[in-house]
Amino acid sequence: METISLTSEELDALVKRAESGKLQKGDADIIKTMANAVKVLSQAVNDKAVSIKRLLALVFGSKTEKKKDILKTRALETRIKDQSMVKGHGRRPADVFTGAERKTIFHEALNHKDPCPLCPKGIVYRLKQPGQVICFTGQVPINATIYELEKLRCNLCGEIFTANAPGDKTGRDYDAGAMAMIAILKYGYGFPWNRLEKLQESLGIPLAATTQWDKVEAAADLIYPVFDELVRQAAQGHIFYNDDTTMKILSLMKENKDGTTEHRTGIFTTGIISRIDDDKKIALFYTGRNHAGENIIDLYKKRQSHRLPPNQMCDALSRNTTDEFKGILCNCLTHARRNFVGEIENFP
Repeated sequence: METISLTSEELDALVKRAESGKLQKGDADIIKTMANAVKVLSQAVNDKAVSIKRLLALVFGSKTEKKKDILKTRALETRIKDQSMVKGHGRRPADVFTGAERKTIFHEALNHKDPCPLCPKGIVYRLKQPGQVICFTGQVPINATIYELEKLRCNLCGEIFTANAPGDKTGRDYDAGAMAMIAILKYGYGFPWNRLEKLQESLGIPLAATTQWDKVEAAADLIYPVFDELVRQAAQGHIFYNDDTTMKILSLMKENKDGTTEHRTGIFTTGIISRIDDDKKIALFYTGRNHAGENIIDLYKKRQSHRLPPNQMCDALSRNTTDEFKGILCNCLTHARRNFVGEIENFP
């Protein structure tokens, strides 16, 4: 673009000539150059606005990407209403509380087939569907029971006789439920060790972060065969979804800092979801220096040879795939759609 320098006086004079319709030689070139500059600046502002929106979406999350909210024009939207959906009270029915303790409360005055207290010849019968009241109570994530074992001492020989605890437990015993709950809170719902330690301390049942780790590691050692079987079954799925995210592992970070790592310094967690049937999915996670494409090779190696190639769903990043095994690649459309969403304001 040609650069033209004008003083404020020269610019004011140009505006007056344009208003009066008495342009001089060269004024048309100046106006054309200014128009092009405005066009470029306008596009730059629009691009900047889109970039800022993308940044805000990354930091705070996108509020919505629904078409009706993006386009803001109902004429462009095909509205589909499901007539079968009926508004309710929003409360979940009692039968979904599968983990709740259930207690039967019998009528305080009547029994099955008793005479009706209101009519002379009526008989009351028990209904199949009882009335229901759901009561919620709070409890400690990891609870504890202290068994105080009675001790008896002989006054002659001094021998002490101690009662046995249930199950002949001794010292500090952590059952499978406690270890599973710690693992679920940490790895299933992202509850940090130290935060759980502070919560347990405040509720009067201390549980050190180091103890949590020791117990979860001991429990994990017992279930490696289950993990291996899940990997074997996942390898037979007909759809694989996979992606990487960065991760921190202290030992590998130390290698990076010391310079002892051989080639790759990145640390990743690969998430692979294998769809077995329409209603069955297996989620696998691998953390280390390998990318998703390298981790999925191990899964393909366990796939039965007679099965058809699976569909692999991932974004188009090259490290998400491998050429060693045959699969049907299905790239992610969400990333492409999001780029169009970002351009809606520039091209409504």
